[in-house]
Amino acid sequence: QLQLVESGGDLAQPGGSLTLSCALSGFTLDAYTMGWFRQAPGKEREGVSCMGPTDDSGYYIDSVKGRFTIDRDDAKNTVYLRMTDLKPEDTGVYYCAAGTFLRAQLMCLQQFPYTSWGQGTQVTVSS
Repeated sequence: QLQLVESGGDLAQPGGSLTLSCALSGFTLDAYTMGWFRQAPGKEREGVSCMGPTDDSGYYIDSVKGRFTIDRDDAKNTVYLRMTDLKPEDTGVYYCAAGTFLRAQLMCLQQFPYTSWGQGTQVTVSS
């Protein structure tokens, strides 16, 4: 069974930084497109960042471009979301997702192609 476990969520100050980790077990990371999603209180889940197994760089929702970076470490079966210059609107539960679909650049910020999801990790940005 494919399992994904997120970690690294915490309370951060505006302008601060956090790095989230998503550890994958059951299959090797190099077979999957990986995505990070978040759900703010009272809002629907949205795609934040994603990356295909053969991509050299990731894709991002406009509001986090220049602040967040997705990174893969296939040797450790782990995906990271490095977040800098955090803003209160970044607050939410962050979820890691995995899927075997191709053409990540077209679909990986949408929820529907993913088949496996982690349980989420809370990120709170507040002064």
